[in-house]
Amino acid sequence: QVQLVESGGGLVQSGGSLRLSCAASGSIFRLNIMGWYRQAPGKERELVATITSGGSTNYADSVKGRFTISRDNAKNTVYLQMNSLKPEDAAVYYCNADMGYPSGSYGYWGQGTQVTVSS
Repeated sequence: QVQLVESGGGLVQSGGSLRLSCAASGSIFRLNIMGWYRQAPGKERELVATITSGGSTNYADSVKGRFTISRDNAKNTVYLQMNSLKPEDAAVYYCNADMGYPSGSYGYWGQGTQVTVSS
């Protein structure tokens, strides 16, 4: 079993910052790509940012220049630094991790953390 536990969500004013964390634990063999997704009410879940084990990153156009994804491989943790937050960034943010095992790769999701941005 693998668990992804997110933290760091909350309420922030427009223009403010938050830092999300997601720690993986359990039967970890190899952590491949880790990422953050978000889902606002009435909308589909969308990619925010991903990062490979080597540190290569990918961002949604809507967050480029404002959000930064990073990871600490020794701690099996991925972070999302969110600056210049806008009301449209409000959503439940989910951590995702692709785990590699000898038998194959499997994706896991965290439980989500709420980000609310007041205007």
